[in-house]
Amino acid sequence: MSAEQFIGGKVNIIGSDVNYITNVLRLKTGSFISVYDGRGKACLARIDDIEKDKVGCAVIEAFSAAPEPLIRITLVQGLPKGDKMETIIQKCTELGVSEFIPLNCQRSIVKIIREKVAGKVSRWQKVALEASRQCRRSVVPKVKEPKGLREVLNSLPEDALSLLFWEKEDKCSLKDCLRAASSINIFLFIGPEGGFTAEEVELAKEFGAIPVSLGPRILRTETAGPAVTSIIQYELGDLGGACD
Repeated sequence: MSAEQFIGGKVNIIGSDVNYITNVLRLKTGSFISVYDGRGKACLARIDDIEKDKVGCAVIEAFSAAPEPLIRITLVQGLPKGDKMETIIQKCTELGVSEFIPLNCQRSIVKIIREKVAGKVSRWQKVALEASRQCRRSVVPKVKEPKGLREVLNSLPEDALSLLFWEKEDKCSLKDCLRAASSINIFLFIGPEGGFTAEEVELAKEFGAIPVSLGPRILRTETAGPAVTSIIQYELGDLGGACD
């Protein structure tokens, strides 16, 4: 939900969240729920009124939402076949990815026509929202429109660590890169089913991206993103937590 729906001591919940509260959770007036605005604001609220298109709540107590990951990970994912993109977004949202950029690659089998881009992105953003709700993230990752490789490379921040995973790389491993990492802003480039071409790898290198090996086994495109994110979050982020 948006921050604009917080009005004084009240919260008005609208949109798809109404159906989720009334038909999925089956909550009634008097029930207590935790409400997040998707940008870090959170509160405990009591449902006072349920209408067809709105659930009115009273704020009982504001609280600090779970902090976002210590590092910012942007997943630049080569467009895969079928509904694999939804799976990737769901799992990587749970693991702490901050932003997704679908990537049109030379070997991408899927080609999204311009007229259907908005619908696809809207669906992917909804998946990110639902995954954030499930894992209680206070900020919903942004899903951008599909872009070409050069367009993404041209927009890389100067302080970013850009890692491109390529099955033919035999010198630089992910372990090596993480041991030397100093940036908290990391871009992960994952190819589609056929991987990146040598031409794409050379182009990425011109912009400072580092070709990286994940080891002797070739992972599916829908496996690589979650696997790499997990490793990075464990080594540099907050995955695993801390025991007092």
